[in-house]
Amino acid sequence: MTATDQEQHHQCMQRFIDLANTMKNEGVPTRVISAGLMTASGVYATYTVAGNSGGLNPSGVDKVAEAYKENLQRIQEAKREEAQAAQQQGN
Repeated sequence: MTATDQEQHHQCMQRFIDLANTMKNEGVPTRVISAGLMTASGVYATYTVAGNSGGLNPSGVDKVAEAYKENLQRIQEAKREEAQAAQQQGN
């Protein structure tokens, strides 16, 4: 990703989080919000690859699932690093 892509990625992510927090503040359970975001992301990922009239074949589903898995692993690693840094600052 270029710097511009990374900036846009961060801005998009933050907008989705802000919207999710708005829904949470309106009383929607976080598990429902999370499921809705995941479903919307899957619908949009399918649209990105196949357009409005198509769908993913099994290998396409596997590729999207692997991309989600890799992203989730990066997020968890970053969270562990943040927690470790915060713990070190507290000592």
